[in-house]
Amino acid sequence: SIASADMDLNQLEAFLTAQTKKQGGITSDQAAVIAKFWKNHRAQIHESLVSQSRWDNALRNISWRVDLQSQLRHADQINTPVALVEMELGKNGQ
Repeated sequence: SIASADMDLNQLEAFLTAQTKKQGGITSDQAAVIAKFWKNHRAQIHESLVSQSRWDNALRNISWRVDLQSQLRHADQINTPVALVEMELGKNGQ
């Protein structure tokens, strides 16, 4: 539950407090150990879950620009914006 919700420290504290108050729940010592583990390994756990849930290409890089042609020789003003978007896709680990 903690990992799938990617809980911040406040959410984690509330969740663990609720778990210690449940009948058959965890002890306060167990809650302290879980909290310490989550604080130290949250980023790695989150990245692992994200990489396991990806089965197709992922967006590696994106760049964009908008060009606006304001004047031509044969027309006074041409306000036609053109957007150029470049996306780099790749599989996980590539």
